[in-house]
Parts: sequence; structure tokens; C-alpha cells
Amino acid sequence: MAPADRLLATIERFAGRTVVVVGDFIADEYLIGKPGRISREAPVIILKFTDRDVRLGGAANAAHNVHALGARVVPVGVIGRDRAGEELVALFHDTGIPTDGLVVEAPRTTPVKTRIMAGGYQATRQQVVRMDREPAGELDPTTEDALVARLAALAARADAILVSDYGYGTVTPRVFERARAIARAGRAIVTVDSRYDLPRFTGVTAATPNEAELGDLTGGPVDDERAVEKAGRQLLDRLDAGMLLVTRGSQGLALLERDGAATFVPIFGTDEIADVTGAGDTVISAFTVGLASGAAPVEAATLANVAGGLVVMKRGTATVSRAELAQALGGAS
Repeated sequence: MAPADRLLATIERFAGRTVVVVGDFIADEYLIGKPGRISREAPVIILKFTDRDVRLGGAANAAHNVHALGARVVPVGVIGRDRAGEELVALFHDTGIPTDGLVVEAPRTTPVKTRIMAGGYQATRQQVVRMDREPAGELDPTTEDALVARLAALAARADAILVSDYGYGTVTPRVFERARAIARAGRAIVTVDSRYDLPRFTGVTAATPNEAELGDLTGGPVDDERAVEKAGRQLLDRLDAGMLLVTRGSQGLALLERDGAATFVPIFGTDEIADVTGAGDTVISAFTVGLASGAAPVEAATLANVAGGLVVMKRGTATVSRAELAQALGGAS
């Protein structure tokens, strides 16, 4: 079977897989306005409000991408009893994603990333500024108990557990330990994307740092393939992980296997990128679903690379469907 045929066969198996996504669920809010005039109050442009758009962000975007790829997804995380939490639940329902893994902590703020966009048309809109609303403090102990209980009930038969940690406190050490223990018991894979604290997520199947994060974690240069491999091997040992998938922007991806070679996958498509928002969520989602569907690591990395190349051509937080992925590979699904 040719490589493309193997990848297409893997995509066909996506529908039979279940992925639990545990992490920080974020509302990505876009406030859109047309430039009008200069304010008299300060040297700033006045935007005339035209639209508001809210999308699934953070771990919710990872879950959305898993769903779009055709696998069954089970989100497990925390929301507040606020407008943003209600909007996330509504978006999940509209998309057909179950919400029984979500825990509501009434006084907690649901994370919101608000982007102010200026421009008359979608193709010309530019992000002017971003404002984040973040939860304060640690999870309530009863919330953590509920998360652990949701994992025990919903993740036991999963093919994979995807951990999406944006630093908002959902994936506590206890929550991660339970997720890892459940995965080991069920022989499921565990993948991790952690924005600020990757070193604590040890003993996983794969982690997906970007090139800058790899450099920060190892303290060395990562400006060429040899340096990326050297730093990647150091991080693999530190994490006791099976694989490392390093996203390298316009340079594509680097896959480092603990017991194998380093593979550098060139960027798919063009390097004229429209928007990188949430692209890492797409990459880890496609990689995880690929591994869960029996793909070899290099094949799963190739699928993730294609998915990443497709999603950065879309504006705003976005997903890649199974059909889009198959079409990009020269087939239909």
C-alpha cells in the first residue's frame, strides 16, 4: 500500500476512536468593528461595532478538532456559572459534542480571550488588541473531586487521552495522575500540550511543544535541525516520554521517537499564513487521533502536519474536517 493510501486508510478509522480531552476550556471571543475616525479623547481609532463571534478555544478547540476529524470526543473540564460558560455549553451542543464531562464551579470565571478585530471584510480584518479574563486561584477541592470522578466514569474505555493545559489550573497534579493511570490501565495513549508547565507531565506517550518552548525548556539554541534534535532528546529524557512532536512554524514539524530516529517533516502548503490562532490544538488533535487509529508515529505526524497547514489558512479559531484532510491527501472521505 502506498504511503498516501495508508494515510487515507488511517483517516477512515478515525470514526471508530474515542478521545477524552481534559484541560482548560476557553471562550474565544471576537469583537469586530469598522474603522471610523480618530478619537478626540486619545490618539486611537474609533471602531464602529459590527459583529460579535464566540468560538470554542483552548482545550475546547482541541475537542472541536477531534470531533471535526470524525472521532468521538469526550471533553472533561471546568466552566464557571457565567455567560462564557453558558456559551461554551451551547457551542458544544450546537456542534454535537457531549457536555457530561464538564464540571461547573459557580464562583469561578470561565477563561475568555477577547480579540478586538478591525476591518470591513473578513479578508482584511486585523487584530488590534487582545484582553484575557482569567480565573483566580486554584480549583475548589470539590471541583477537583468531580473532575477525577468524571475521568473515572468517562475515560476508562477511551483510545486516547489528550491533555490541553493552558495554565488556568484545570489539570492539577491529581487530575493528571488519574488520567495517566486510567490510560495505562486501558492501554490508551496520552498526549500533552502544556503552554507553561510541560516538565510536570511525565510518563506520557507524546508531548507537543513548539520550537520556542523547546528552547526555553532546554536552555539551548534550536536554530537548525541538529540543535532541535539535541534539545528534543534532552526533553524526551526529562519527560520520560515516548515521542516529541515539535511544531516549527514555517519549518514544519520535527518528530523525535525515544527508540527511533528524528524525522523532519517540511511545512504543508504555503508559508503565507492567514492566522495561527489555535493551530497547535489542531496539530495535537490530528496527531492523537492518528496514533489512536493505529498510524505509525511518522504517519500520525504527517497527518498532523497536513492538518496544521490547512488550519492556518483559516481566520480565527478553526478546525479541519476529516473530508478536508482526505482531500488534501488526494482522496475523499
